[in-house]
This record gives sequence, C-alpha cells and structure tokens, in this order.
Amino acid sequence: MRSLYCVLLVLLLSGCDRNEVGDVSLGVFTTKDIKLDAFTDPVITGVTCHVSSIEANLDLSDPSDSSIACRQTGPITPDMLSQIDKSDDGEVLFTKSKSIFFKSMKIRRILDAENQTLMYLAYSTKETSGSFKHSLSTVPLWGTDAYSRSATTTD
Repeated sequence: MRSLYCVLLVLLLSGCDRNEVGDVSLGVFTTKDIKLDAFTDPVITGVTCHVSSIEANLDLSDPSDSSIACRQTGPITPDMLSQIDKSDDGEVLFTKSKSIFFKSMKIRRILDAENQTLMYLAYSTKETSGSFKHSLSTVPLWGTDAYSRSATTTD
C-alpha cells in the first residue's frame, strides 16, 4: 500500500512543472500528451528555448523524443558570454526526468566560438532503439552586442 502512495505522489508531482507553457493531448484513447516547456538561459538571459516532449502519464517511462527551438528574445552582451563555460561539451542548463529508471532529458549550451553561435542541444540520457535521441537549435550572435568582428576576420 505504501508503494501505491509513492507512485501516486510521483504522478502528482510530475504534473507540477513551472516551466510548462502548453499541453496537447494525443487523443481520447491515450494517456500520452505533448508537453511544451519554456526556459530562459540563466546566464544568456536574452535567449529563450521552447522544448516539446511526450509524456506518458501512466507509464513508468516517457518516450525519449524531444524537439527544441531557441531564439534571441532580449539583449546578449559580451559580459554574459564571459560568464559561460566555453569547453567543447558546454554546460547543462535544464534537466527533466523522463523515467523512474534514471532516464532524463537534458539541455546543454555549447558555444561555437569560430562561428559566433550559441548551440542548445536537447538529448536523452538513455539509449532507445539503438540511438540516443537528440535535437539541436542555434542562436547566432550576429547583430548582438556580443558579436565580435575580430573573431571573423583573418589576417
């Protein structure tokens, strides 16, 4: 009986997502919905990302598929860029549980310094059907205060 209460609590808490901006039902005869989440990059506050993923309300694990679209929604400054992780694997900005078995969807920001573009990668942490599901969106720095002409000129 105690495990039933735990399962019900997990199901109730999974519906309490403060980033959710949309919820589309996939039909009357399914418990699966497309959830739409929005988040603002915590450092590059001029970027907002929207992520869609499927949630299976009564299953132990959600499908791994997701889609991401990120856009400039405010200023992007050199000071903001100076604060981010510039390593090849960037940094994780957002994590959402997709299973009670430790599967999650993560969003990572990576800077492509040569092309002066921010890349946002959404991916699943568990292999599904022989593949790690992932989706990519980019935000060019062109036209922002953070754009550097010297980075694109050659000597």
